[in-house]
Amino acid sequence: MESQDAEEWSITLPPEMARMIREKVSSGAYGSDSDVIRDALRGWLERDRRQTALDSAVARGVTDAAAGRVHGIDELQSTCASASRRRAKPQREVTTGAAR
Repeated sequence: MESQDAEEWSITLPPEMARMIREKVSSGAYGSDSDVIRDALRGWLERDRRQTALDSAVARGVTDAAAGRVHGIDELQSTCASASRRRAKPQREVTTGAAR
């Protein structure tokens, strides 16, 4: 679907990339070469957004560690083991008293 606000570009691609685009269109997965390129760019933008979020989370972790807001590995292992045991407990079946 072409947008009224779209710009027309002319690009040069390596033969392998051009073949991949043609295959996507001929398979019916996309309606046009432009649709393939737009979808690829959306994926690229999403990957960049996720990378930015990850970088931010790492920076917060480094800041927390530098400020001493950290937990030791023994504490983390104990917490994980406790959570795992809670999930592994069998659940008792609750009945309503009505037989089926």
